[in-house]
Formats: sequence, C-alpha cells, structure tokens
Amino acid sequence: MLSKRMSLVLVTAAAPVMWGTTYYTSTTFLIGGHPLLTATLRALPAGVVLLGVSRQLPHGAWWWKSAVLGILNIGVFFALLFVAAERLPGGVAAVVGGIQPLLIAVLASGVLSERVGSRVLVAGAGGFAGVALIVLRSQAGLDPIGVAAAIGGAVSMAIGVVLTKKWSDGQSPLVTTAWQLLAGGLFLALLTTVLEPLPALAPSLSNIAGYTYLSLVGTALAYLLWFRGIKLLPTHIPAFLGLLSPIVALTIGLAAANETLTWIQGAGVALVFASVTTVVSPSRCSPTKLGKKRLWHRQFCRCR
Repeated sequence: MLSKRMSLVLVTAAAPVMWGTTYYTSTTFLIGGHPLLTATLRALPAGVVLLGVSRQLPHGAWWWKSAVLGILNIGVFFALLFVAAERLPGGVAAVVGGIQPLLIAVLASGVLSERVGSRVLVAGAGGFAGVALIVLRSQAGLDPIGVAAAIGGAVSMAIGVVLTKKWSDGQSPLVTTAWQLLAGGLFLALLTTVLEPLPALAPSLSNIAGYTYLSLVGTALAYLLWFRGIKLLPTHIPAFLGLLSPIVALTIGLAAANETLTWIQGAGVALVFASVTTVVSPSRCSPTKLGKKRLWHRQFCRCR
C-alpha cells in the first residue's frame, strides 16, 4: 500500500502530466498566432469555474496577495512563456525553464527555511541536463529577447510558488487557485486588449474543444492539484515533478506525430526520472545518528 506522502506526490505529479499535453493541444486544436489570447482563455475561464465551485471571495490581505500571486504564477509566467516559445525554436525555452526547480529550492531555503541538501542540488543539475537532452536541437537559436523571457518566466513562477507556500496557511488550495487564476487571467486579458489583435475568423468547434480542454483540465484541474501539493509537501518536490512535463510532451509526439526517439532523448528521459526519484524519495538517516534528537533527525530526513 502506498504511503500517504507518496500518494500525495503521485496526485501532484498529475499536474505536470496534464501540462505536458499543452503543446500538442495548442498546435493541433487552437488558433495560431495569438499567444496572449490563448493564455487569457486558458486562465480566466478556469478561474471563473473554480470560483463558482468555491464561492469565496478574497478577504483582508488576500485581495492584494491574490493579485501578486496571480500575476507572478499565471499572468507574467504565461505571457513570458508564450513569448519565449515564439522566439526560441528547438526547445530552448523548455531548457531554460529547467532551472526552475533549483531556483525554487534556493528561494525556499531562504524564505521558508527549507533544508536544501546536496542531493537536491545535484538532482537539479541532472534534471536541467535531462530536459536539455530531451528537447534541445542542434539548430536551436538563442534569440536574446526569447532567452530573457524564458528566464523571466522561470524566475516569476519560482517567486510565486515560494510566496504561495508562505501565504497559504489557513486557505484551501481550491480557493487560492481560483483567486490566482482570476487575477492572472484579468492581467492577461488587459495585455491581450492592448497588445494583440483578435483573430480574423470565428473559432471552429475544434478550436472551442481545444480551449475548453486547456482551460478546464490543463489549467483548472492541473493548477488545483499543483497548489495543493505546494501547500502539503516541501516546496522543492512539486518543483521537481514539473520536470515530467517534457517527457509527457515527448511521449505524445512519439504516439501522435510519428516522431522517433533518439538515444540522446532516451538518456535525457532516464536522467530526468533519476533526478525526480532522488528528490521525492525520503532520505534515510543512520540509526547510529539518532540519539537524543531522534525526532528532529526524522523530520530533517523527510524534508531534505
């Protein structure tokens, strides 16, 4: 039987699995050339649906906290993510995003006093290298604006994730997820209105189905599970689970787009799995080290 902790890890891992379907959904079913509109339609309806389920508005300091978290985790992150994807071919944006687990671990160490052991740092470097092997191509270009956007998106969400953990006490994941998606969605709607023209043609039934899936499954459900994991687990664990997303995207490409798996990509997949497994597996302390501070050592092992 799975432990309660491992069950929580597996449920949280469902979020990056859903995110891994985003690229195929976007390129196959959505209207191309409108990244800000796609980001808005991904976040805003999801926030409205979750708000309808929770039926709770922010109160007190949560009005400004929700706005800050929504802009960091959703608004700025989605906007910069799509800019990077537009300007960085060959998976460079995903590679830059691979630094996010390390950023979150380091920030959590300073802000939340979470212990960052050497195995987390090594796993972070391994995960970054694994993502590079999976998605990077030799013809990939390094557009400065695209690189800056990718780095900015990773930093924005890293800060947002740590602040979400810091401020989440006393609030349910359902409520905080709804507020963040609404705040981020409204921010993206403003950017779309100012910076991006609307599509010339009305959406087809295929487009509508794609946007519906992306908003309800790839965003509302995925972020609900993600923020629940952030609330209940050490912050770096959900961060490392995010490395599974490129593997899912690769698997869909192999199954649906007749792509082939190279040995380099296979090595990248193995490296990512090894990095994630290293972080999510609880470390064990030697019994000889468990003296009068036995309880403290056990807690340290679980959080390392």
